[in-house]
Amino acid sequence: MPVLHTLRRAARRLLFLLVLPAAAALHTLPAAPAAADEPGWTAEPAAGTAAARPGGARPYFYLEGAPATVLEDRLALTNTTDQERTVTLRGADAYDTADGALPARPAASGAPGGAGSWFSFGAGATVKIPPRTRAVVPFTVTVPPASPPGDHPAALIAAEAGREVGVRVHLRVSGPSLAALTVEDVSVRGRGGAAVVAYTLVNRGNVALAPELGIRADGVLGEVMGLGPRAVPVELLPGRRVELTEPWPGAPVLDRVRVTVTVTAPGGARAVAGASAWFVPWRAAGWTGLGLLALGGTARAALFLVRGRSPWRRPADGAAPGGPSGKPGATSPAPEHELTGASR
Repeated sequence: MPVLHTLRRAARRLLFLLVLPAAAALHTLPAAPAAADEPGWTAEPAAGTAAARPGGARPYFYLEGAPATVLEDRLALTNTTDQERTVTLRGADAYDTADGALPARPAASGAPGGAGSWFSFGAGATVKIPPRTRAVVPFTVTVPPASPPGDHPAALIAAEAGREVGVRVHLRVSGPSLAALTVEDVSVRGRGGAAVVAYTLVNRGNVALAPELGIRADGVLGEVMGLGPRAVPVELLPGRRVELTEPWPGAPVLDRVRVTVTVTAPGGARAVAGASAWFVPWRAAGWTGLGLLALGGTARAALFLVRGRSPWRRPADGAAPGGPSGKPGATSPAPEHELTGASR
C-alpha cells in the first residue's frame, strides 16, 4: 500500500509539472493575426456629429442636386493594423448584371450617364493611414450641366495592393422623375419539382425601382397557382434589364395553363405579361403509345390467323369460289362430253 500511494503522488506531481507550463504559455500567446484575405482597413461614409446624428452610422452615401452643382461629402478610412496603409480612391459606375447583382466598374469618362467620372478627391486620391488611425477624406461630385434628371448609380472605391472596398453612392439629379417598367420573355421551364417561371424585368424610367412580384396560373379547370405580391430581391437601375426565375414546385402534371406575371413598384409603375404552357407526362404518354401499338399489332396477328383457318380459300387459278352465282355450295355444270362419255 505505501508503494501504491507513493506512485500516485509521483504521477500527480508529474501531471502538474506538465500542465502548468502549457497553461502559462497559452495565456501569454499573442493575439491571432487578421485573416490573409482581410484588407486590414475599412471604408465607410463619415458619421455626423454626435449631437446631430446619434450613432452616426451611414450604410451608403445619398447625394442629390441640380445639374451644374457641386455636391460634397466625406469618406472615413480606418486602419485596424499596426502598420501604415496606403489607400487609393476613385469613383465608379454601378450597374445591374443579368441575375440582379449590383457590381461596380471603372468610371466611363465621357460616356453619358457615367456618374463615376463626376467624383474628385483633389490631393487626397492617395491616402496614407498611420497604424490604428482613422482618417476622414473629403470629396466632391460635380454634376454636369446637361445631366438628365433621375438616379445615376455610382460607387466610391478604395483600393490597396489589389484589394478593393466599395461604398454605394445613391446619386440623384433633381428634376422630373418617372417610374416605369416592363415584363418580358415570360416562360415556364422544367417540370415537376424543378419547374420555374422565367421572366425579364426592364426599367424604362429614370429612377431605381424596388419591384414587387405577383404570379397567377390558370388551368383548364381553374386557378392552379397564386403567388404574391412579394418583394423581388433586386434593385432595378434605370435603363437596365435583369433575367429572373421564380420556383414553381407545385406545377401540375397534366394541364394547359396560362401564367400571368404582374410587377409593381413605388411611384405607380406596373406591368403585366403572360405565356401559355402545356404540362404533359411525356414518359407515361410514351409508354401508353407503345402499349397501343403493341395492342394493334396483336389484333392484326389474330385477324390474320383467323383468316388463315377459313374453309373458303381463294382458288389458285383466281376463279371465284362456288358456282356461277358465286354462292357457297353451288357447283358448276360439267362439259357435255364429260356427261355422255362420247367423243364429239
